[in-house]
Amino acid sequence: MRRQRWSAGNYKFYMDDKKVWFITGCSTGFGRDLAEVLLEIGYRVVATARDQNTISDLNEKYPELARTFALDVTNKDQVREALDYAVKEFGTIDVLVNNAGYGLLGAVEEPTDEQIRQQFETNFFGAVDVIRAALPQMRKQGGGHVLNLSSVAGFIASGSAGYYAATKFALEAISEALAQEVAEHNIKVTIVEPGPFRTDFGGRSLRGPESTMEDVYPNTVRFLNYFAEVDRKQVGDPRKAAKVMIDVVESENPPLRLPLGVNCITRIEAELEKVKNDIAPWREAGWNTAFGEANASTGGETK
Repeated sequence: MRRQRWSAGNYKFYMDDKKVWFITGCSTGFGRDLAEVLLEIGYRVVATARDQNTISDLNEKYPELARTFALDVTNKDQVREALDYAVKEFGTIDVLVNNAGYGLLGAVEEPTDEQIRQQFETNFFGAVDVIRAALPQMRKQGGGHVLNLSSVAGFIASGSAGYYAATKFALEAISEALAQEVAEHNIKVTIVEPGPFRTDFGGRSLRGPESTMEDVYPNTVRFLNYFAEVDRKQVGDPRKAAKVMIDVVESENPPLRLPLGVNCITRIEAELEKVKNDIAPWREAGWNTAFGEANASTGGETK
């Protein structure tokens, strides 16, 4: 049987050699751009979104390569059904991309309990449920790669964006642990940390508190106004970011963290230096907190 050969730019391969990508949150933003770039190159993609109508055109344009499925990541039954469908259609899930999510702004006091919990249900627990459902298939097939879409906010928290950052901090923590747990099963994990990119994050994917406390926390309104002003004007090109993600998946030694965009990289580098400087004056005091019989030179380990 002759294999169909594809060629796009620097990518040359046979169709049955290529990985199958499963992506959540493909209606807009990174999910949509990544799915389109993958399909243009010739990868097989299972694209999901809460409203399947928003992605049905992918099926029409790429009938052999694209499959779509309605998926709300907060619905565990749909998660299982979507993953089963992917395996049924393509036989494997080589790359899982947890992209579904949105931003919630507001000082710690401002959002409602429901808003806070829903933020975690979507951004964190939704991603965790998809991962947990996909891992048995990846182990069965002998490997895979999980890409978790975090943010520069998953490394640096800002006032009036604490809950969004908290969901991304949590996602990064679980990703670090997961990477250690599944390494022996040939499953790789990469945390993708975008800075400002020209997606809809500042528009339909961003929410504010139901009521602000502007006299107490004026930064929330400033933040909301800022995102409205820069919406669709950000410097980052999501299609270029998509190609970097593909390169990472195809590389022999993918990184645990993948910061994307000059803004993200420089901010993370500055934050690392800030943490180091913050620790320095108190390093000795923190070091010397062991019981007297402990050997301080070993960092508090007892003899």
